[in-house]
Amino acid sequence: MASEQVEEYLEAIYDLESRDGSAKTTTIAKCMKVAPASVTEVLKSLSDKGFVQYEPYRGATLTEEGKKIADTIKRKHRLLEVFLTDVVKLNQEKVHDQACRMEHTISEETEDALCRMLDAPAHCPHGSPISPCNKGVGSCAECNSAGKTDMPVAIRDKKIIPITDLDLEQKSRIAFIRGDCKVVQRLSDLGLTLGTTVSLLKKTPMGGPVEILVRRTKLAIDHAIAENIFIESPGPGET
Repeated sequence: MASEQVEEYLEAIYDLESRDGSAKTTTIAKCMKVAPASVTEVLKSLSDKGFVQYEPYRGATLTEEGKKIADTIKRKHRLLEVFLTDVVKLNQEKVHDQACRMEHTISEETEDALCRMLDAPAHCPHGSPISPCNKGVGSCAECNSAGKTDMPVAIRDKKIIPITDLDLEQKSRIAFIRGDCKVVQRLSDLGLTLGTTVSLLKKTPMGGPVEILVRRTKLAIDHAIAENIFIESPGPGET
């Protein structure tokens, strides 16, 4: 199976699993515009490769390896949508399809360059979140510095998530801040620095303020700021 087809299927399963909890064979078939029998054969192949967990009549879910690939493709797709909308000024109706064609061909180097040029956008034009890069840096400023010198940067060894994805009263450490030096400094003035342990106290519906606890101090911060503060993803049962 060609790598582009693998990526297309993993991306479709990613979307369906996010929405429905799993991806049914018939639903994947509609999404990919192929016969259900063809999907079954592909799912078996993806399962053999370790990309999905597949049970006949129940559907498929992504493994950790499958999620990594799907996350990478989604990030490229959404960065390309921002580029095509804000820089190329492509007709909005054509942006998604064009990004679908391009996402499989751009290299990691091009992806990084796009992110830096676009100032690390948090959302695509349709409002979907853009995940942070997987580099072991503490902020976009660090990434920009490394990009100018072509210095190799290590890959982050732990999964990170926005602080807004924590469960209430769950704790974790700040691992990455999306933004330039000014953003990092503003958060530092609030005590929100790399390595600091924080916990989520309250989330307001509809993207309202987020209340967190840092160094025994309660802070209410704007949701748009909070979703650019990334913490180490707690393991199962961690609080």
